[in-house]
Amino acid sequence: MVENEASCPICKGARFVHPLLPDGSPDYSRLIPCKCTGKDIEKKRAGRLQAVSNLGNLTNLTFDNLVPEGRSKDAASQKLFARALEEVKKYAAEPHGWLVLVGPVGSGKTHLACAVANFRIAQGQPVFYITVADLLDHLKSAFSPNSDVGYDELFEQIKESKLLILDNLNYVGTTLWSKSKLDQLLEYRFNSRLPTLITTSMPVEEFDNDYAGHINDPDVSHVIVLRKESSSLQSLDSLDLELLRNMKFDNFDTRRLSDPELRQNLEQALSIAMEYARTPQGWLIFQGLNGCGKTHLAAAIANSLREKGREVLFIVVSDLLDHLRSSFGPDSRVSYDSLFEKIKKVPVLVLDDFGEHAATPWAQEKIYQLINYRYNARLATVITTCLDLEQIENRVSSRMVDPSLSLNFNIRAPDYRGDIRRSSASRSHGKSKS
Repeated sequence: MVENEASCPICKGARFVHPLLPDGSPDYSRLIPCKCTGKDIEKKRAGRLQAVSNLGNLTNLTFDNLVPEGRSKDAASQKLFARALEEVKKYAAEPHGWLVLVGPVGSGKTHLACAVANFRIAQGQPVFYITVADLLDHLKSAFSPNSDVGYDELFEQIKESKLLILDNLNYVGTTLWSKSKLDQLLEYRFNSRLPTLITTSMPVEEFDNDYAGHINDPDVSHVIVLRKESSSLQSLDSLDLELLRNMKFDNFDTRRLSDPELRQNLEQALSIAMEYARTPQGWLIFQGLNGCGKTHLAAAIANSLREKGREVLFIVVSDLLDHLRSSFGPDSRVSYDSLFEKIKKVPVLVLDDFGEHAATPWAQEKIYQLINYRYNARLATVITTCLDLEQIENRVSSRMVDPSLSLNFNIRAPDYRGDIRRSSASRSHGKSKS
């Protein structure tokens, strides 16, 4: 054979060679693919896998061209992304169970998902990538008589994919048919424990109960949050105010009281609040005059839990009602139903100045709905009020006094702000005399 300069110098274009025997001589009884042939075979196989993967022009999204700390300028978000990247690389090396990437638009979740797909393809492993919107469009078009592939065949292929990547899962605005298809697909892959990577901009708690349960199942699923975003609840939280943010247990002053009985009462309130912050269960209700310290203790509980990474919402009742009313407006960025559901279900809720709201029928009904839900769900709740229980609507107060759920404590200390005013006035009077 005449050697072709463009061909491999080992096989000279034959594409196959004789393997060598232990003594170094050729084994003429066998032919094996040359290395150049093997590379060509791998290249064609990778090409076929990429075609099947449905990545299209996303084949350029790899781990190599990913910014390790993400594109956010926020230091906390950069740490989250760097930690997420390590977890995603582990999943790419050995995908099992579900991996759920949660983050807003631009957080890098699609790049990470495609990097996993491209890594698996480079390893010669099959993967199927698709956005949820495209998935639903393909399934609908499969019903057409002109479709190249039937609906059943297409849905079966996706259901059984060795590794399925569902990009941008979002239930908002989906039709009943679309939602039922997604439900069917996710339920099948969850029950079959098939490797599935999901990206979504929806907070996990906004998924239907079934899928929130699936996604939070530690035996199957691992959730990674790529970037912390201020939620609609955070915009309501009064702990962002400097005064409340600085109310801690260590700066709660019980020595301001000269009366030993009142001081002991205040010390007992502090002890109860600190214990509740350690294990927030049931309801804790502080009653007392304005300025007695009940808001400080409630804020200290919330701040302590927040420092431990617990989800807690601190809100003044009158502000809560104002926010709910404003959510009815056409310019509101969050719907009333969505906002109220989130408030009802927040793991720890602090309601400050309970009773300091207009006693309209609408306000009373909203407060009752909130209290009744959290009572039935046995959700941790802290309430401060300057009202006696007899002054609170009976269907609410009857839940607040239930000893199986609630601890009521009356703080008998006087208004310390009055003490400050009197002290200030006394100092001013002394100066004027001098």
